[in-house]
Amino acid sequence: MKKVVSILFVLLVVLGISVFSQVEITMWFHSGRGEEREVIEDQVKRFNAMQNEVKVVAVQLPEGSYNDQVNAAALAGDLPDILDLDGPFVSNYAWAGYLRPLDEFMSSELKQDFLPSIIAQGTYNGKIYALGTFDSGLALWGNKALLEKANVRIPKNVEDAWTFIEFMDILRRLKELPEVTYSLDLKANDRGEWYTYGLSPFFQGFGADLINRETYMSAEGVLNGPEAVAAASWLQALFEQGFVNSNPPGYNVEFLNGEIPLEWAGHWEYPQGKAALGDDLVLIPAPKFFKHVSGMGSWAWAITTNSKNPQAAWKFLEFLLKPEEIVKMSNANGAVPSRFSAIELSELYKEGGPLNIYAQQLNTIAVPRPVTPAYPAITLAFQDMIGDLIRGADVQEILDRAVRVIDQDIESNQGYPIY
Repeated sequence: MKKVVSILFVLLVVLGISVFSQVEITMWFHSGRGEEREVIEDQVKRFNAMQNEVKVVAVQLPEGSYNDQVNAAALAGDLPDILDLDGPFVSNYAWAGYLRPLDEFMSSELKQDFLPSIIAQGTYNGKIYALGTFDSGLALWGNKALLEKANVRIPKNVEDAWTFIEFMDILRRLKELPEVTYSLDLKANDRGEWYTYGLSPFFQGFGADLINRETYMSAEGVLNGPEAVAAASWLQALFEQGFVNSNPPGYNVEFLNGEIPLEWAGHWEYPQGKAALGDDLVLIPAPKFFKHVSGMGSWAWAITTNSKNPQAAWKFLEFLLKPEEIVKMSNANGAVPSRFSAIELSELYKEGGPLNIYAQQLNTIAVPRPVTPAYPAITLAFQDMIGDLIRGADVQEILDRAVRVIDQDIESNQGYPIY
């Protein structure tokens, strides 16, 4: 009988039929841009076809309600094996016990190959909980024809960035051009996480912040102190003095039409901007305020504590994080590759590439949004504050209100203790 079983085993192996059960893991991801979805779907398909140990089942969820659905699933104990989540929310999910640390799977060589912004975003309480295949960045897109008409110099790298005084002088000169309606587009109509992602670097550039990053216990003195008042007053004045449109007709319409010479935005503007402006589209590093700061942060992958097969989940993440797979995604969505080895493979981001400034900034001046479980409350308070600021409300009053909301959240959660 044993001989018959052995013969059958050999036959099955020769015929390529697996005698082992396949592990099935579920992955949730947000429904971002169409190109992103297509790449992820293709990666899942190719991974499943290239081996028979792990089968990935991908589930796409609407981006707008993604966090709500994840939280509901977490409370019900129904999270998938692999989760796609927006970087600033990593610490909240990790603190709540939803995520499994990835350190045990990562070699030191792998860690060192990631952009520092990726590691900073995914780290909570000294452990890495999430890794992205791409990051984002904030810089200025400019219309070269209009900039040259106003005799504006165009910086070539991060070190050569405009100073604060130079930046303000440029805004004034651009506003004087007859064909210009406003000097700068800040996407004021894109309320939501953009307000925190896009505008908090200005506060940090003035020396303020959204929370005290030494203790993470309070926003008092950092979001309503003198530096924050100066930043908020400056930002409000941009709207009041007509440098920035507080009610744009649409998303970056005026910049693409050549009515606004500068826009503060990320990598995602490149395809449309290039199509509209051609060789007149130029990428300019974030200006140097009193501190030189740019934003960062994007979606990342994590393994949940609900997963019964974390090794299998990592096997798939390891595939997604290969440099060549990262570049496939970066080519599709235009985002910054998350690994140095992938940046070298990218025509867009390698040295001399048209978007290399974003990679430079992520390696030098990028500051993550506060890595704290309190971030959901922080960003909502900041968004409300920016909305009131644009409408002309009293600066000190709205800053104090934001601080109270943030501090009350931290207090009601007993300081978000680590268990």
